[in-house]
Amino acid sequence: MTLRFAVLGAGRIGVTHARAIAAVPGATLVAMAEPSEAAATSAAETFGCEIRSIEAIEAAGDVDAVAICTPTDTHADLIERFARAGKAIFCEKPIDLDADRVRAALAVVEDTGATLMVGFNRRFDPDFGALKQTIDAGRIGAVEMVTLTSRDPGPPPAEYIKVSGGIFRDMTIHDFDMARWLLGEPVETVTAQASVLTDPEIGKLGDYDTATVILRTASGRQAVITNSRRATYGYDQRIEVLGSDGAVSAQNHREANIEIADSAGFHSPPLLNFFMSRYTAAYAVEITAFVEAVRDGTPPPTTGEDGLMALLLADAAVLSVAEGRTVRVDELTR
Repeated sequence: MTLRFAVLGAGRIGVTHARAIAAVPGATLVAMAEPSEAAATSAAETFGCEIRSIEAIEAAGDVDAVAICTPTDTHADLIERFARAGKAIFCEKPIDLDADRVRAALAVVEDTGATLMVGFNRRFDPDFGALKQTIDAGRIGAVEMVTLTSRDPGPPPAEYIKVSGGIFRDMTIHDFDMARWLLGEPVETVTAQASVLTDPEIGKLGDYDTATVILRTASGRQAVITNSRRATYGYDQRIEVLGSDGAVSAQNHREANIEIADSAGFHSPPLLNFFMSRYTAAYAVEITAFVEAVRDGTPPPTTGEDGLMALLLADAAVLSVAEGRTVRVDELTR
C-alpha cells in the first residue's frame, strides 16, 4: 500500500514534511495547497506535485492523508474537516492554543474514527529513540530525573511571536512532550520561571525568551527543562536521564563528528544551526511511523491526547509564571 498525501501549506514546515514524504517508501506526495503563488510554484517544481485548493483535496479520491502545516489557528478546523472527509491526518503541533478547542477537535476525530497523529518530531530522532530504548530495556534502572536542554540560535521574527502563543506553547511544548515520554508517569505539578534576557522587543510583545520549568510526577520523578531563544554557538539540543542504576544522555549534533587538536587546544566543528538540519532524520522517521499506523490500523505513536496534554503543561507553565506558584495539572482538567 502506498499512502497518497496532500500537504496543506508550503511554508518552511510544509516543505520539510513534503521532503520527508518524498523520501519515505510507502508514501507519495500527490498535491499541496498553498495560497502564495510563489511558494506554490516553488513547491510544484521541487516535488513534482499538483497545487490544489483545500476544497479539491477534501473531495479528492486520490488523496488518502493530509499533513496540516498551516498557521496554528487553522489546525483544529482542518482536523475536523478532513476527519469528516475520511482522510488520515498528520497535524503539526499545536492542535490549537486553546485546550477546549483541542478537546472539541478530538471529539470529532473520535466520532469519525479518523487517524490523527500530532507532529512531535523529537520523539523520532534516532539518538533520542536510542535513549528511550535504553530506558525501556532497564539499563539505567528506574527513572528519577530527566534534564532537557533546548536553545535556539536566535529568536523567530516578531510577527511570528505575536501569533505563536508564547514560548511555552510554541517552543517548550516539544520539551513537555519529551518529558512525558521519558518520565513514564503522568506529570502532577508544574513550576516555571521566565525572563526577557535576549531581546527587549520580545517582552514588549508579551512573551519571554528564557525559561526554566520543573515537572514532578506523583512518585517524585522530576524533569527540568531549560529554554533560551539565544544560543550564540548553535542549535543546542541535549537530554540526560538519571536512573537508579545509571544514566543515559544524548548530545548535540555537529556539522562533522570530529575533534581537532593543535597547539591552541582541542576544537570541534560548530553545531548544526537550525531544526530542519538537526532533525532531518527525525522528520522522515516520523512520517514512516504515520504511514505504518495508517496501513496497519494501529494508534499512531503521538496522538491527539499527547497534543492536548503537552498544551495543558504549557498552560500550567504560563499560569505558574503569572502567579508565581506551583500549579497542579489537574487544576486545568477539572
